[in-house]
Amino acid sequence: MEVIIFYGIIGFFISLLLGKLLIPVLHKYKLGQYIREDGPKSHKKKAGTPTFGGLIFIFTTIITMLFIFKKYNIEVKLSLYALIVFGFIGLLDDGLKILHKNNEGLTSLQKLLLLIAASCFFALYCYINPYIGKEIIVPFKKSLWNMKLLYIPFIVFYYVSATNAVNLTDGLDGLVGSISLLVMTFFTLIAFSLGHYSLSIFCSVMVGALLGFLKFNHYPAKIIMGDTGALALGGTMATITIMLKLPLIFIIVGGIFVTEILSVAIQITAFKLTGKRVFKMAPLHHSFELCGWHEVKIVAIFSIITVILCLIGFISLAGL
Repeated sequence: MEVIIFYGIIGFFISLLLGKLLIPVLHKYKLGQYIREDGPKSHKKKAGTPTFGGLIFIFTTIITMLFIFKKYNIEVKLSLYALIVFGFIGLLDDGLKILHKNNEGLTSLQKLLLLIAASCFFALYCYINPYIGKEIIVPFKKSLWNMKLLYIPFIVFYYVSATNAVNLTDGLDGLVGSISLLVMTFFTLIAFSLGHYSLSIFCSVMVGALLGFLKFNHYPAKIIMGDTGALALGGTMATITIMLKLPLIFIIVGGIFVTEILSVAIQITAFKLTGKRVFKMAPLHHSFELCGWHEVKIVAIFSIITVILCLIGFISLAGL
């Protein structure tokens, strides 16, 4: 376990270094964030804050893993591929926002199609790979469920949902970074306890990378994660749980992400059916803002809730 922690520390310092190097470059070329017009008025002051912040922990993880391993096993390979592929989709979206000089990057349909295409690739690969198989563990029951052909559509849906959930949560300084840090710490410990040591090292490196990133992303943020980071995190966390045969655990430990995407779905459905809104604004964190909560308070409370959910996650897997 000491070795795993050591690599996490390496990731932390590399992340700090990359942040120091990247932020001035983004400022120089004016690659700043455009704020959505219908968002909270308090966010207007964030306009121009450098985006593409996800590149900090993406490159940190890649560089650190290159330093650690000369040869990757399938778990690390697939996790790295997910980090890069989903991160690239987010990078394309962020890049178009800069190009268009507004908050409109990829259209909703374009982003969805790209996410589905990437998700199909990973789902098919997992399905045909005997190391991964078609079985998932059911938390609390701790039994294996062979999904057979249902596995492919389930994994596609899971990837699309997880990436969108994380992306929708990314609306406050340090929110997604803090929650992902806690969830990744949970995955580090679970992977280690189940004997997935290489995957545990990968998770630890990402924990260190996220901790370094939060040095620049906490309120008031010097850099914004962007879709580059949010989609990369969503895709990577989904892949890690699939490698562990634990995609259902994300519903528990990623409860904040789940709640955020559900708040959007409820808001849209209610407005279309009744013409009325359930929340003051969706995603849910914006509703709390409009109730007078400060960003720091929302991040702190959501993080505490995530710690509790992770503890429940440990209980649900006790005895595996």
